[in-house]
Amino acid sequence: MNIVITGATRGIGAGLAAHYKALGHHVTGTGRSDTADLRLDVTQPADFASLAAAVGTQPVDLLVCNAGVYLDKGHSIDDGYEPDIWAQSFAANVTGVFQTVQTLLPSLRAAKGNIAIISSQMGSDTRAPGGSYIYRASKAAALNLGRNLATDLKSEGIAVGIYHPGWVRTDMGGDGAAISVDESVAGLSARFAELDIASTGSFLTWDGETHPF
Repeated sequence: MNIVITGATRGIGAGLAAHYKALGHHVTGTGRSDTADLRLDVTQPADFASLAAAVGTQPVDLLVCNAGVYLDKGHSIDDGYEPDIWAQSFAANVTGVFQTVQTLLPSLRAAKGNIAIISSQMGSDTRAPGGSYIYRASKAAALNLGRNLATDLKSEGIAVGIYHPGWVRTDMGGDGAAISVDESVAGLSARFAELDIASTGSFLTWDGETHPF
């Protein structure tokens, strides 16, 4: 398969890239550092020209929109959540997802490929324990985006899945998180393999449970 993964230089994205490369798939892992296969900052619209040029006319079998940020962790409602953090977070977690999909649509259409969007249980409307307003709102928007893309692309044979990757021991998740990167990657890759038109628009956990919207 020809696979594109955003945010592939660390954490879950790096784990997914290594997993698929080990299986012999052609992987283009993007990121903001020089260690990426392709340097791409999803918050910078001009960078998407390099993604389009790198992929060219190659069919893309799987696009994993993984790049994201959690900039308001630990903020207080009294004096946190500055407007620029809202803008930065939505640029990465929502607009960046859409622009990645939009840029690679010709290649996804050529392969009738699938799209996996990494959201979070923190974007669920039915799970609202408070706090982390920016991150929760951006992940809810990513979930909504995935659901609507699933509707629009279904007739073209392109399936879209939205996923909670688990609470993972990464820089974002912290050392006290519940599962390892390897566990998350194993579960997510299995979910991606199961994704088809019949299940398009689904919101699943890394271990295969249907997550409430």
